[in-house]
Amino acid sequence: MQVYNIVKFKVKAGAEAAFLAAHQDGKAKWPGLERGLIIKTGEQTFCLIGIWSSQEALVAARPEMIKTLDSFRSLLEDQGSGRGLTDAASGSVVLEL
Repeated sequence: MQVYNIVKFKVKAGAEAAFLAAHQDGKAKWPGLERGLIIKTGEQTFCLIGIWSSQEALVAARPEMIKTLDSFRSLLEDQGSGRGLTDAASGSVVLEL
């Protein structure tokens, strides 16, 4: 069963191109990732959606995902309310529309 993860980011002003470049050219091709999308959700805000082959694949890829995050961490702003630089969630689909 496919598993999805969602990560919200707030990028520093003027750093959007560098943020997107940090995910291009195979830099975010983590093992088990079937498809990844980055959506611009507002001024300086983005959401990454990952579609994974399984929960185990997602868990196994976390060290590589953190390595990628470390490469652009300096481009992010704290999101406030205790969320830190990223606001992540994951799970399996319970209803498809």
